[in-house]
Amino acid sequence: MWRGCGPVENRNLERQLPSKGLIIAEFQMGSTAFPMNFPIRNRIIRGMSVGWLVVEGAQYNRGRLVQRLGNHGAAGGRSGREVFAVPGNITSKMSWLPNLLIKQGAS
Repeated sequence: MWRGCGPVENRNLERQLPSKGLIIAEFQMGSTAFPMNFPIRNRIIRGMSVGWLVVEGAQYNRGRLVQRLGNHGAAGGRSGREVFAVPGNITSKMSWLPNLLIKQGAS
């Protein structure tokens, strides 16, 4: 059984990384990818990011995302990063959050 750094589909990419890229990990290589560890992993990704891109999100997602953005949608809140949002169809429940962020001033 393969126990690399991600899904089995990424085996080839993982093999190329030592010579062409970089692996930054919170957990040891070969650790099982438990869903409860994704927020910990995402902390590193957030730290390296210049901004947030919100593509979809229903109304129920708003609380968690707005908390992460520090209740200042367009300004990026405590994160100090710019927020980008892709507008969606106003009749789609999954367009609620990006459309709200655009209304609040997201790029």
